Amino acid sequence: MKVDLFDFALPAERIALHPASPRDAARMLVLNGDVTIDRTVGDLPASLRAGDCLVFNDTRVIPAQLDGRRGEARIGATLHKREGPRRWRAFVRGAKRLHDGDTIDFGHDVTAISTARGEDGSWALDFAGDEPVELLLERAGRMPLPPYIAQKRGITPQDADDYQTMFAADPGAVAAPTAALHFTPALMAALAAHGIAHETLTLHVGAGTFLPVKADDTVDHRMHAEWGRIDGAVADRLNAVRAAGGRVIAVGTTSLRLLESATGEDGVIAPFEGDTAIFITPGYRFRAIDGLMTNFHLPRSTLFMLVSALMGTDRMQAAYAHAIAAGYRFYSYGDASLLLPDDRS
Repeated sequence: MKVDLFDFALPAERIALHPASPRDAARMLVLNGDVTIDRTVGDLPASLRAGDCLVFNDTRVIPAQLDGRRGEARIGATLHKREGPRRWRAFVRGAKRLHDGDTIDFGHDVTAISTARGEDGSWALDFAGDEPVELLLERAGRMPLPPYIAQKRGITPQDADDYQTMFAADPGAVAAPTAALHFTPALMAALAAHGIAHETLTLHVGAGTFLPVKADDTVDHRMHAEWGRIDGAVADRLNAVRAAGGRVIAVGTTSLRLLESATGEDGVIAPFEGDTAIFITPGYRFRAIDGLMTNFHLPRSTLFMLVSALMGTDRMQAAYAHAIAAGYRFYSYGDASLLLPDDRS
């Protein structure tokens, strides 16, 4: 499938540089079958129905961006996947200056040795010392805001809170599951009062989520693997929701991808722990989910391909054109969409 099918023109002023305040004041474009409705995230309880279940990703973003030196050479690293107790794979700025076995000094008594360069250009970094790597990152790392935000206005102390969801519990992500950034305790209470349940899973989002699709055809694009877990009790409760006639609504593409990875052809969600590199494009048959709440994605991105698979490419191109014309805010700190295929309730 040609990647050009997923392109669209996005004015730079539509890219959100800060989140809405309060979080649930963000706008929400609802696609309910072929009906399009402009709402806000605060309207979510009225946009769903009793018996539905929202599924959140409880990963916690770590300060995964590091600036260091190898001798006089400047080296920048963005961690994206843990490979061992002290080893992380990282995308490296200044990688041409790096060799196997080099020591990188990130300051604050944090050093790492570069090893095992991958086919994708990433390096494995083995951190020195006995302290947990998470403590090292707290000293030397920065919040890994997406490039389209960080390059425009830098990173501020407020981002340490703004770029974490209220569900963040399990450290390991280098990008936030941004659809869940819209949720507040007040909104969760309102959802519960409407009979809408929620569950959590864990998918540690990697920096590969920011990588552009460079191939001309989707068959030539390789997804990066990310680690995830769905507990058996959670899987059982989600299966019970669907058996009772409720809908499983993924909050964010990360939750959706892990749910689909854990679900068999029979539609039964199973416990899961391990890596997934699932790549969802139009023609995919969804097995685990009945809807998706997500932000607005980049042109030609794997995530725009995913929402096109759920709702149809023409439908999503028209919806994004509407969102752009109506002033919706895009990307990580932007507004939300609620995608309910073939549903009129």
